[in-house]
Amino acid sequence: MATPNPTSLTPLTKLQLTAASHAALVHQIQAQDLHKKRPFAAILLAPDNETILLSSNSLSHVRHAESELARNAADNYDWAYLACCTLVSTWEPCAMCAGAIYWAHIGRLVYLASEEALRGVVGVGNPENLTLDLPCRRVFERGQSVVEVIGPLVEEGWEGRVVKDSTAYKAVDIW
Repeated sequence: MATPNPTSLTPLTKLQLTAASHAALVHQIQAQDLHKKRPFAAILLAPDNETILLSSNSLSHVRHAESELARNAADNYDWAYLACCTLVSTWEPCAMCAGAIYWAHIGRLVYLASEEALRGVVGVGNPENLTLDLPCRRVFERGQSVVEVIGPLVEEGWEGRVVKDSTAYKAVDIW
């Protein structure tokens, strides 16, 4: 059973959530269109829920946006500070990325689209993205500290936007 973090997170307002979601999706689109990267992006918000400290996109099928960002954050920021930060991802982090978020001690995760929706985009047996049916919440539940999780943002319309953007990317066949 997870125990609470010694710090408290500043609640996200609806306006902050919308701005962060927009920033993450814009980062994903830019990574795809300008740099020919995969349609996965993550940003790290400071404790004020507005300042973007870091951003990352997927570099390969093993160097995912969330794990790259979490490792970079852990190398550059204090453990207690990261407990007050929020990682915003366009897709639900896989088990590997959830583990990196946990070990970096990032206090909150927001993801726009679910792993299940990703499986619908990439299909079954795609060697570049063999989705893993292990929700990030289940990974975090096994830890000793709490990671607050918000997502997928279906009702807010973000999941549909991410899926639409990623489906267009898949048509380019760079997976």
